Amino acid sequence: MADFHEEEHLDPTSEITLETVKERSVRGILVLTGRTFFLQVIAVIALGFLWAYLTPSQWGVFFVLNAVINFLNYFSDIGLAAALIQKKEHPSETDLKTTFFVQQVLVITIIAIVILLTPFFTKKFSLNNDGVILLYALAFSFFLSSLKSIPSVLLERKLEFVKLTFPQILEQVFYYVILVVFAVQGFGIKSFTIAVIARDIVGVVVIYILQPWKPGIAFSRKTLSGLFKFGIPYQINTFLAAVKDDGMTLILGGILGPAGVGFLGTAQKFARYPLTFFMDTVTRVTFPAFSRMQDSSSHLAKSVTRSIFFICFLVFPSLAGLVILSPLIVEVIPRYNQWKPALFALTFISINFGFAAATTQLTNLLNAIGKIKITFFLMIMWTVLTWALIPILALKFGVSGAAFGYSLVGASSIVAIIVAKKYVNFSLYHSIGKPLIGTSIMATILIILRTILPVSAYSIFVLAIVGVIVYTVLMIVLVGISLIEDAKKSFKTIFGK
Repeated sequence: MADFHEEEHLDPTSEITLETVKERSVRGILVLTGRTFFLQVIAVIALGFLWAYLTPSQWGVFFVLNAVINFLNYFSDIGLAAALIQKKEHPSETDLKTTFFVQQVLVITIIAIVILLTPFFTKKFSLNNDGVILLYALAFSFFLSSLKSIPSVLLERKLEFVKLTFPQILEQVFYYVILVVFAVQGFGIKSFTIAVIARDIVGVVVIYILQPWKPGIAFSRKTLSGLFKFGIPYQINTFLAAVKDDGMTLILGGILGPAGVGFLGTAQKFARYPLTFFMDTVTRVTFPAFSRMQDSSSHLAKSVTRSIFFICFLVFPSLAGLVILSPLIVEVIPRYNQWKPALFALTFISINFGFAAATTQLTNLLNAIGKIKITFFLMIMWTVLTWALIPILALKFGVSGAAFGYSLVGASSIVAIIVAKKYVNFSLYHSIGKPLIGTSIMATILIILRTILPVSAYSIFVLAIVGVIVYTVLMIVLVGISLIEDAKKSFKTIFGK
């Protein structure tokens, strides 16, 4: 991702050197990607059972209620945690305790609002008693998650993402094991309730062991004033993201019903796996890393190009493979026939996530270098387009119409590319163009081959292997020997210390 030669500080108050930022960024991206891959393999296996034992309507209830909590979550710290990460100077204990205090006040207020609005949610989404209990469980889980905020900030500032990931691994393992066990036994929606509580209890205990911090209460107007300069614009952006995404899920719940949201949400969840595997880890690492590099334009441009290439190199072919193989998977496993209505939506959702893979890192970059107002206007654009297009298309064409609307919104991300290049001169061809060319050729070959092979598990295996081989050869041709050299350098970075 970056060169590792100079030993220099970004400024006199830096906590770590530029050299350390680079090494920890690369190691964090690679190690966390490997661990995330491991976790998602577990998730895919678990969901393999869950899609067979939970109905689209049950999934729809979970997606809608989770969207309610996610939407309210954006009011939980008004951007203070992100401001602590972005801050150049090391945060004081007063900064940390003030942030913690404000967060807890907001979280408790939000939980009270959830309780007060329970009759509305019950009527709006036709919740039974199990659905109401799940809503309360998600609210309590929201409180537990808030307790992890400050230890997470401290680890992120030091770019110690391996430590940060360990609690997440335990959380997800506990979550999916419990969820599958209870779902197979016929607990239905209750399975989600038990799993989310167990997950967050484990996460809180483990993260405080790895990053000890004594919670305390403080209130400093000076601290809040300084953090608000970045935090408020940042949180407005995340609020708009909540309105755009989780708010839209709530609207679609009223238009499409639980089953329709179940189909659309499953298509989104399935298509999002490549981003979870490869993009989320990179963006989490590079936000604090770019923040530390914001005064070194040449290093920043090179790191942005390589990080986007890394994401697109892995996400583009993965999305194409999912779209091409999914119809065969549904045919081969009889219990999955209930998910056929989600296949067409999967194609359009994948287009949206393909654009996200190319541009999310750019909004991440703009935030890191302090151009928070730019991302604010971009988020307004995406929010307006989402609310203008998707409900109308959902009313007219159902699940497929809503998915097509998401693909149109995704295409507008081209604007973010144009804007970001004005501030950082990254290479569009090397970062996005080469992976796109390789993926297009691979997809064409697989589609032709799919029409020849019979529908069977063996054909799925053959197509997957052919896709990997074809894409690898194409990328070596397009990128050259540097691809192999970067791989060697990456392994050296991981295991060199």
